[in-house]
This record gives sequence, C-alpha cells and structure tokens, in this order.
Amino acid sequence: MLCTRLTNARFRTMDPDHPVAHDLGIWRGRIVGLDEAVTSLPAREVIDLRGATVLPGFIDPHVHLAWTGFKQKTPSVAGRTRIDDVLATVEEAVTRNSSPGAWVSIVGYDQRALGRHLTAAELDRVSHGRKLLVTHDSGHGCLVNSAVLDLLPADIPHESGFLAEGAMGAARALRLPYSQRELAEAIARAARTCLAEGVTACAEAGIGGALFGHSPVELGAYQLAHESGLLPLRVQVMVSADRLHPVAAHEADGIPRALDLGLRTGFGDDRLCVGALKIYTDGGMMARTAALSSPYKGLDHMGELQDDPEALADTIVDGHLAGWQLAVHAIGDRAADVALDALERAQRLRPRPGARHRIEHAGLIRPDQLPRFARLGIGAVVQPNFLRYFGDDYAAIMGEERAPWLYRGKAFLDHGIPLVGSSDRPVTDGSPLRAIQFMVERTSESGQVIGPDEGITLDEALRAYTVTGAFACHWENSLGSLTPGKLADLVVLGDDPWRVETSRIGDIEVVATYVDGRETGKSTS
Repeated sequence: MLCTRLTNARFRTMDPDHPVAHDLGIWRGRIVGLDEAVTSLPAREVIDLRGATVLPGFIDPHVHLAWTGFKQKTPSVAGRTRIDDVLATVEEAVTRNSSPGAWVSIVGYDQRALGRHLTAAELDRVSHGRKLLVTHDSGHGCLVNSAVLDLLPADIPHESGFLAEGAMGAARALRLPYSQRELAEAIARAARTCLAEGVTACAEAGIGGALFGHSPVELGAYQLAHESGLLPLRVQVMVSADRLHPVAAHEADGIPRALDLGLRTGFGDDRLCVGALKIYTDGGMMARTAALSSPYKGLDHMGELQDDPEALADTIVDGHLAGWQLAVHAIGDRAADVALDALERAQRLRPRPGARHRIEHAGLIRPDQLPRFARLGIGAVVQPNFLRYFGDDYAAIMGEERAPWLYRGKAFLDHGIPLVGSSDRPVTDGSPLRAIQFMVERTSESGQVIGPDEGITLDEALRAYTVTGAFACHWENSLGSLTPGKLADLVVLGDDPWRVETSRIGDIEVVATYVDGRETGKSTS
C-alpha cells in the first residue's frame, strides 16, 4: 500500500526517460512509481492537486541560513537613501537597547544608495556609548563606531570606520558568539522562508569562519535544529577553511591540514550532512572588493584578494589533499585565476576526477578562463538574482567590454561546465523562480538586458536548480528529479513555467512544498 498518491497534476519530472506524468506514488518518503505503475495501487491518502504543475523541489547550493534568520529580526537601514534617515534609524535601535555596554547590530547597509560611506564619527553622534556594528548587505564589510575601533588592534585597516573582508572579521570576533539555541531558531526562520519559495534542500555556505561564521560550535547548532524539529528541509553545511589546522596523520594519508578527527565532505545523512570546504579568495562587487584583473570602471583599484595568492593556493591544495570537495569563492576574474591555478596544481599532485570542485559565484569570467573550468571539471555556482537586482550597477562598474561576462549562463553550458543556480540569500532575493526567469531573459528590474548572449532555455535554467544543483552537492542519487527511488521532495506551482510568458515565471505562486512526501510549506501570499 502506498503512503500517498498525488494525482491530477502535471508532473514535470526533469527525468528524460519519463518527462511528464499525471500520478506519483510515495512510500516511506520516496517516490515508488509514476502513472500506470501506481494508479491502481491502494493508498492511505490520495491528494487531488487539481491540475497543478509539480516540479522536483528546488535545490539552492549556496545560502546563509543563520545570517538570513538573524537579518529577519535585526533593525535594518535598507531602502534609506538619505544619510540623516540612516542615522535616525540607527539611533532608534540604540535607544531601544537599554544596556549601556551592549552591542547594537544593524543590517541593510549599502553605501551605493547613499552616494558614499558613512563614517565612524557620524555613528558616534547617535550611538550614545553603545558599540555599533552595521553590516554591509554584501556580507563583505561592516561599519563601526569609535567604541569598536578603540577595541581593535592598531594595525587593523579601515576607512573612517568601514572595515572590509578580514578587517570585518576582527570586529566580529570582539563579540560573544551566538548560543546554539539562538542559532537554531535563526536557522529555522530562514528554512521556513526557503520552503515558501519551493526550496527543499540547500547548502549553507560556510560555518565556523571569521567572515560568515557565528560560533566555533556552529555545526552543533544545526544538529540541535535537526533534533528539535526546527530543520524542515535538507541542509548540507560547508565548513570554512579557517577551521583547518595541521594534523599529525600518517604520511601515507598525505593530509597536511584537516579538521579534528578527519571530518570531511560526505559525513551525515540525507537531512543534515557536511558538504564542501569553503575557501574565500576575494570579496564582493557590491563592496567593490571582488578581485579584478583590471580596475573597476571609474575607480582606481582592482579590488582585493583575501590573502597572499600563494597562501590561498596552499589552502586550496591542502583541502583537496585532505579529501574535501572544494567550494572556492571567486567573484572577480583575478580571483578566478588564483582558484584555477591552485585547483590545477591540486589535481596534478593527487588526481581526484570525481571531486566536483566548485567556483562559488564566478561573477566575472573571461573567455579564456572557460576552457580551464571545463578541463578541470569545475562547476560554476552562480547567483542570477544578483543581476536581476544589481545588474545595472554591476554592468556600469565593469564597463561595456566586461559586462557581458557577468554571471554567465550559455557560455558555461557551451563549454560543458556544470551550471548551478543559487541565491546567496540573504544578500538578495532567494526566489528560484525569479532567478530562473532572469537566466532565460537576462533582464534587470529596470529592463536593461545584460549579456543577452548568455541567455539559456527554460529547461536549462530549471535543470540548474534541480538536476545540476543535486549533482553539485553529491545528491544526484536521491534528489533533483521526480524519478522512482528518489526522495519525494517536490514543489507545487500555481502555473506551468512552460505555458506562461517568460516575464511571468518569477510571479508564479508556490502553492506548497513537500519534503519526504509530506507537505511542509505553503505560500504565505
């Protein structure tokens, strides 16, 4: 007997052997058959989906769940375009905090909306002695006041209170870490948002590190969320390379640095597991810290690498030697050069053709870099919504020649490079459907078409959020398509993406999501 049979729907399976179905049977959380294989079987529950379109649950291989959850509950200056309005919001948040020695956190900061960065002196006027940390929306910088600057070592660089990249990590390290319970609750808030957008599995992009980590025992927070029933979707956690340290392993293992006990990619189960090792090589375009091979248009600098190129390469090589899948953050083309050189060296030292190393973001990739991606078997984990929402700005700072190279689509596919869609939430909108729409039409919110030659088909865009997303996370045997034997994770849509205008795909309603064959998320609209 089936546990559940879903009927009267248009199942778009993403499986070429059975691309469309009308019935789907579920037993103990797995798909056991389609159409005639299940229509005559008894079922404890039969659910009539009334002609809805059903897809495999979307997979988002690059998110920041804890950060998303905390951001949802933190005072924000997002949308403010006047400095006085930002300062008034900050002062209001300070006033609500009654503890004189407490930290006050603010999110939503973006100097582009203001025309310049605020300064520590301006924050001092409204902080009333509290320690202020105002996080840049990119996650690659923060603004602090003098009360924080006074606590930092004198050699920490800053620009009138704005700290970028590693310097930001020094400021964040001054605060006590969040408790595991606080983290678990933040993760749960973000997970519910993911489900409402049809995401049933995701990869947390870097725990335990200086830039985006929240606690030295952060993995325990995910375990707590799982044990407490607060983790309603599948999560793979990437571990920040900051956590690697020298180990005295047997010389035959060839492992110079590792996590304690040799923990690496693959540990865990189908609900919570350890994924890739996250390695940062540069910053971000919003903060103008992505490392480019020539200057930003209108600026006199080329961004910055997170460390000396040789040190970055050593970390990449050591992670590879320790058996990790690697997720190398590289947004600018200069950072991509560093990553590609190191990955090539690593594979030469110890060939691992099935490692599935990834470049996270791949924001600006030159034509000459594409064959190297393909030759090394590296996937590109891109964020299409960056260009949907920030594309006008990104195109302007790249200039006419480089703008078509931003967050490529078709060029990756033409070179046989796995193209993986993701969000990087909460940096911007996490909706897969809106990202899929952009991948097809390459149009920003203002209507500007950015890199039109990089547009791909709807089938290819949907594969980037299902089949290829599963492949990038080593989940292809259990997720990514509605195939018998795989886990019953799916999303029910209010319309069929193949039957609406491209410009309407992003507005399709997510009616419900199913994880393990059970409905776990409904639209909040």
